[in-house]
Amino acid sequence: MENNKSKVDWWDPTTSSNINYDPSRSLQCISRVKRDMLAIYHDPPPGIFVIQDEQDLTLIHALITGSFDTPYEGGFFYFILRCPPDYPIKPPKVKFMTTGGGKVRFNPNLYKCGKVCISILGTWAGPAWSPALTISSVLISIQSLLTEKPYHNEPGFERERCMGDSRRYNEIIQHETIRVAVCGMLDNDYGLTIPKPLVEAMNQAFLQFYDYYESTIQKKLHLSGHYMQDPFGEQRGSFDYKKLLDRIQVIYNRLSPKVNTLRVEESESVEESASSSSSQVDSE
Repeated sequence: MENNKSKVDWWDPTTSSNINYDPSRSLQCISRVKRDMLAIYHDPPPGIFVIQDEQDLTLIHALITGSFDTPYEGGFFYFILRCPPDYPIKPPKVKFMTTGGGKVRFNPNLYKCGKVCISILGTWAGPAWSPALTISSVLISIQSLLTEKPYHNEPGFERERCMGDSRRYNEIIQHETIRVAVCGMLDNDYGLTIPKPLVEAMNQAFLQFYDYYESTIQKKLHLSGHYMQDPFGEQRGSFDYKKLLDRIQVIYNRLSPKVNTLRVEESESVEESASSSSSQVDSE
């Protein structure tokens, strides 16, 4: 479980001690990061979007969408990765940013402070980092945490302590995914500086997931007002699916014409390009 040790910030890519690197970064690091990114662009892992920071090529912004048939389904989970000068000898430093302003814990391995606990990052027990691993390896490992039954990710909780704990935990995570990782991310409730391409990816994915969001909320409306009983003792508050239904409808109405306009502009651009090419051929 999370304890005071999680407050030590050596793992945090956003702290000053990790930001103030020598500007003449290792050429090996830069070269390897470029290679890792090209590999992702050429063969993107499903549900993972990445982009390099415009000012710092060793700073990576990543978005992981929650997988189907999990309580994370349709959620947008934002991470920041920073590769140190001795990368890939040392692993990247990673911070989870979709935490409801440091108030929501989505998984036993994803702390409210943003710490990501997996062994290859040196933040969890188990197999250590290897230079053969990549940025993609890290993101896929994180994605694997977002399972059908995340309750069992906690050591010693391979079996339920009380009957129904896993189901209750899933109910909470599903609600918080829609509240924080969908509505909170689309409305940017917590002032995150998310690169525009990732915002656009969220906008389009939201519309694709919309029917799922609405049907899920409709099925869970009866829980509104009930207290969330977290089996790990986290103070969660109460379910409020009625409010979530209003929020997703407002977001849908805002995004639907915007995304459709973008698609029309892209289509017109393609048609103009094709027409121009055809004219050039005719003139020849």
